[in-house]
Amino acid sequence: MSGMTLFLYIFVMAGVTYLVRMLPLVIFKKKIENRFIRSFLYYIPYAVLAAMTFPAILDSTSSTLSAAAGLLIAFITAYFELGLLPVALLSCLSVFICEIILTNLGIFL
Repeated sequence: MSGMTLFLYIFVMAGVTYLVRMLPLVIFKKKIENRFIRSFLYYIPYAVLAAMTFPAILDSTSSTLSAAAGLLIAFITAYFELGLLPVALLSCLSVFICEIILTNLGIFL
């Protein structure tokens, strides 16, 4: 890839990113009064984050079983309202232990 093509790609990506962030500010100058639209826009970031994160969780390890174990531990620790750091650490630890056990048993799912 030539340097000129690379700069063109970067310029186009910067322009698209700018437009996505700038257009709502230009289009919606007044406060949105519709209660349904406001509640819909409130939940969009959570839905997008979940849609992007969940598949990555299941594909991030060498075994789907260890990923499911980490996800289960994350759900349980989050249910008991532990902080973000303990949830993340315990999930990573459970994946690590599960990967070691599965490797020693010779199971790769």
